[in-house]
Amino acid sequence: MEKEKLYQLKNEATKIKPLINVGKNGITDSVLEEINKQVKANRLVKIKMLKSSSGAEDIKVSAEKLAEATRTTVIDVRGSTVVLYR
Repeated sequence: MEKEKLYQLKNEATKIKPLINVGKNGITDSVLEEINKQVKANRLVKIKMLKSSSGAEDIKVSAEKLAEATRTTVIDVRGSTVVLYR
């Protein structure tokens, strides 16, 4: 993805609230279903992940798993917030 488009999407993401919260159960089928539904409707989705949701793995690793499972692109990872785009 080109830098200008990436910058534009990151800027857009700062203006939206997290639509999905990933809880202590982690990345479940129902979470993936909801992400797919939200991406289809909004194309850009912000996800808040509990620290305990990723277990021992890094939030960035979890973000990559989410992106792979939902066929999206990771736009940004800040703290425990992930932004995905399709």
